Amino acid sequence: MTASEKKKTGNISTSVFTLGERKMGSAVERTDEHVREYLIYRGFTSTLKHLDSDMKADKEKGFRVDKIIDQLQLFIHTFDLNGLKDYWGYLDRRLFCRLEDIYRPTVSKLRTSLFRYYVVYTVQLKNLEKTQEFFQRQAQELQCQQEWRDWFILPFMPAPEQNPLFSPYFSRQWSDTFLVSLHNFLSVLFQCMPQPALLSFDSEVQRTAGLQEENDQLRHVLFSLQGEAKLKKQEEMVHHKLPPYVQNMDRLGDTELDLVTSQRNPALTTTPSRNFFSTFLPQARWVPGKMPRGLPGSSPTQASLGRKDTAANQPKDPVAASKEPRPVCSAGGTSEPQAGSTSHPRQRRHQDHEKERKELFSKPQIQMPEKRGESGDPEAHLEGGTTSNDLIDPPPPNQTQVSGEGQRGTGVLGVEQPFIKLSQEEYGEHHSSIMHCRVDCSGRRVASLDVDGVIKVWSFNPIMQTKATIMSKSPLLSLEWATKPDRLLLLGSGVGTVRLYDTEAKKNLYEMAIDDTHPRILSLACSPSGTSFVCSAAAHAGPGRSGSVTETVPRLLNPLSVSGQLLLWDTKTVKQQLQFSLEPGPVAINCTSFNHNGNLLVTGAVDGVIRLFDMQRYDCAMSWRAHDGEVYSVEFSYDENTVFSIGEDGKFIQWNIHRCGVKQSENSLPQDATGPFVLSGYSGYKQVQVPRGRLFAFDSEGQHVLTCSNNGGLIYRLNSSSDSGLERVLPLGGHKAPVVTVDWCSAMDCGTCLTASMDGKIKLSTLLAQKS
Repeated sequence: MTASEKKKTGNISTSVFTLGERKMGSAVERTDEHVREYLIYRGFTSTLKHLDSDMKADKEKGFRVDKIIDQLQLFIHTFDLNGLKDYWGYLDRRLFCRLEDIYRPTVSKLRTSLFRYYVVYTVQLKNLEKTQEFFQRQAQELQCQQEWRDWFILPFMPAPEQNPLFSPYFSRQWSDTFLVSLHNFLSVLFQCMPQPALLSFDSEVQRTAGLQEENDQLRHVLFSLQGEAKLKKQEEMVHHKLPPYVQNMDRLGDTELDLVTSQRNPALTTTPSRNFFSTFLPQARWVPGKMPRGLPGSSPTQASLGRKDTAANQPKDPVAASKEPRPVCSAGGTSEPQAGSTSHPRQRRHQDHEKERKELFSKPQIQMPEKRGESGDPEAHLEGGTTSNDLIDPPPPNQTQVSGEGQRGTGVLGVEQPFIKLSQEEYGEHHSSIMHCRVDCSGRRVASLDVDGVIKVWSFNPIMQTKATIMSKSPLLSLEWATKPDRLLLLGSGVGTVRLYDTEAKKNLYEMAIDDTHPRILSLACSPSGTSFVCSAAAHAGPGRSGSVTETVPRLLNPLSVSGQLLLWDTKTVKQQLQFSLEPGPVAINCTSFNHNGNLLVTGAVDGVIRLFDMQRYDCAMSWRAHDGEVYSVEFSYDENTVFSIGEDGKFIQWNIHRCGVKQSENSLPQDATGPFVLSGYSGYKQVQVPRGRLFAFDSEGQHVLTCSNNGGLIYRLNSSSDSGLERVLPLGGHKAPVVTVDWCSAMDCGTCLTASMDGKIKLSTLLAQKS
């Protein structure tokens, strides 16, 4: 093997070992970070300081071979013979001494080559003082070793690089070969060392994630195969049930026109056309105006189109038409053929059929907007006085018209909508009214809380699946996802406690006691930095505010008299940092929200006041009276220059945070969008729910807002330049009970709107934004 081939082989082996040691080194680094995070979480600050100092003095460099080689070369380049000997001695005691005896000669050869590398480097830089120092200090150890006997004359030779005995050691090839050999030896040694279980945690997590992803893909493939098999089975069943000649009845001439004519309204038909089944199916009874379903020979468009009767099929005398017998097939025989049906050849009938078919399809289809009720079926009377009998082709079910006073209509009339509704799924694991429904920041998990205190943590991508169910003995009033890590969930109760729940481990990490005098945790908001969270605690109120569900008696207490606290907690030390000052007095805070970096906090209270807090100074920067009544929901706008709020007065208002109390827009929303929400039932049953969750949510660009309604969510376009300010663009629908909270997830390519209702149903509407 030539020198170039040896060098190439060495480079390949080095790349292979480098990949392995990089994986190990990265695993060590991530494990160190996990240990640091755990020590911070437990509050072991002194242990953390010792860990940091030990990591700085780590001679193994986190099992990174390249860093170990760099450290050895640093000792050589600085002529630090003592440091070089000490570092190699540490590696020998820490690593090499644990090897079997057969590897001792290899370690001895590497040590000899390392010292020769040092001596050659001193000669190359003409530092004879360091060369002589090496032999003087190492003479007692090296003089008895055979491989060093000829090297003692090296300091006294004028040109050792030209001597045949020493010239190979002065070549670049020898130094590169030595460094590669040392690198590979250490890499193999680290990979073969027994590793603790903690170090394999990262690889196990990656392997588990890979297996889960593979399972999801296989589950997708399984569902698609099952759907195809089911569809194929249905098609086979249809073909087996129908006679062979029905499958090819398009070729029989006037069959399609007869079927289309029989589809028409009987009141508009003077003489029913002769149906194909009257001739070939004597055992069936044919009723004009109805057509069997599932015929493979007729398309849906052909079946839904009507045509005017021609003069050949419609008698001019209405008396004669009334006397003409209807063709009825009975068990005893067939009906008589129509007059004129046998006077023309079959080819002529086929040509007439094709001609009228072209005329029929060339006519423009009249499409009218469809109006749907709760059940999703089109009503008989449409807008503009149009009845269902006037329609030639009903509009597709996925197109919906949105119209209103001062609003631009969109839908089937050709006006492009900003969103396309791709699908709508339902999550029905809850058995009572929903209070909160929130998506985590990664868009992978949803947490929903009902009035019975049951929390469901579930995913909807790629399939809808429940991940965890949390049952609580004490009533729960609020929840919020943590930002770092996003698998943690904050739960606020009605007995003055806040719990941190791990949704993956399915256990409580810790529970904090807030305040006995203010036991109701109304709102939680986690800072985007993940280091703290804000907790709103309130005292007990009247029956109308204690439960969020059923109100059978009027409120006993004025909401303005309900006291409350706004507290800041540290998530790492699990201790309360401070209590915010609420002027003019302690009042219950209903809703809280951070801006993108956590420097600002906006709150809405039961006294109708919005307060804006500076989280760097921990004081209230401004406050203003926003609503007549309570503030139910408040959020920052997309550009964070304004704040939106919904209050008890039914107003949806946009506020300028740079000019205290200045409105930029104001819109009145119906009660089914702002609450309190009412669900009526049989025998005078009435259920009233006070808003607790988010009442509106924005899309990823902040140009559209999703609100609640009686039978689903409503999407508006924010248009500050117009007089109305809100432009209704798309109703989502799908619910049979009032929607009480919404959320809009834009983490995926397709946005997902969540609408949760009082009957415990949650709808996931997948939208595709149409970019203009």
